[in-house]
Amino acid sequence: MSESLDLQTLHDNFELLGAWEDRYRYLIDLGRELPPMPETEKTEANKVRGCMSQVWLQVDASDDTGAPRFSFRGDSDAHIVKGLIAVLFAAYSGKTAEEIGAVDIQSEFAKLGLENHLSMNRRNGFFAMVERIRGLARADQAH
Repeated sequence: MSESLDLQTLHDNFELLGAWEDRYRYLIDLGRELPPMPETEKTEANKVRGCMSQVWLQVDASDDTGAPRFSFRGDSDAHIVKGLIAVLFAAYSGKTAEEIGAVDIQSEFAKLGLENHLSMNRRNGFFAMVERIRGLARADQAH
């Protein structure tokens, strides 16, 4: 996935695409661009609960600026879910735990139109991933 993908770029790209079939394809492409997650990280400890699909998330913290900034690795066995992982990485990667907590992901989710175009199970899974990312950032910050 391109390092320059952020929420604004994501919003702009969604606006350009217009039709939901194109947006779904774009989400799937974003998921395909995620760096592969090593099989050794696809453990029970990294599994996200509350998702219908298999989802794994791993966090890394870099501490070169004082407050740790987080980056993530993730994978899923579902193409759309991998795209949703990419959306979350656009929202949260490179941020501190405080900045992660400040992202109004529910609002961003709605602005992208995802709340109206994903099943309830996918929405629940998306927000389970959000809670997992926030929890990982808080836990790392506490150390």
